[in-house]
Amino acid sequence: MPHLLVTVGSRNGLHARPATLFVQAAARQPVKVTVGRPDQPPVDAGSLLSVLALAAEHGDALQLAAEGEHAQAALEELALLLSQDLDA
Repeated sequence: MPHLLVTVGSRNGLHARPATLFVQAAARQPVKVTVGRPDQPPVDAGSLLSVLALAAEHGDALQLAAEGEHAQAALEELALLLSQDLDA
């Protein structure tokens, strides 16, 4: 299963606005994507409540994973989004 480790770039972490942008982007992907801390079970990246429950802060590492034909492209798009400061 392809996966990527990405650092949260939003200066205030994944609070409501950046988490919503991330979840919306994950829901648009043609494959199911999961996200989580490397040492914890992953959650559905398309679930706002699950993503908010990660309580990810600026600089935290999150692991994205997906399966399927377009998994790598989906992961790269979402990793780029997470690494940006979505609060700017």
